[in-house]
Formats: sequence, structure tokens, C-alpha cells
Amino acid sequence: MEYSIVKFLLIILIMAFANMCAALYFSNVDRKKAGAAAFWSAMLVLINAFTIINYVENNIYIAAAVIGTYLGTFGTIKWQKARTL
Repeated sequence: MEYSIVKFLLIILIMAFANMCAALYFSNVDRKKAGAAAFWSAMLVLINAFTIINYVENNIYIAAAVIGTYLGTFGTIKWQKARTL
């Protein structure tokens, strides 16, 4: 089974962005900002659909998705904490 390191890294970035969208979605739902929450919800679905279509052909890309989701959530929470200081 072959894989592309470029594709692996792109999936990490895409999944990080997907988790950023999820964190922003939940944050906006909590603050009852319907328009912003709806936007981030739509972005989340779009990004996840694109990623799933691309990494299912090779299981190694699942690792890229896991790394990306971790980085996306971690980075978003750190970014939001820094904004509130």
C-alpha cells in the first residue's frame, strides 16, 4: 500500500481546520450566536466530507485525521484562551 506524505500532511491541516470549526461552532452555540454557529456548522460538514472522501482509500490517512483533529481542538482552545486574557 502506498501513500503520499504531502497528502498525509494536507489531511492533518484539513482535520485541524475541521476541529477548529467544531470548537467555534460549539462556542457560538453556547453564546447563542445563530448565524455564526450555522456558518461553522456548514464549514464542519464541508471539511469532513472532503476529508472522508480522501482518506478512506488508505488507512494510513486515518492517522493524519486523528493528528489533525487533536491539533485543531488544542490550537483553537489555546487561541480562544489567549484572546480572553
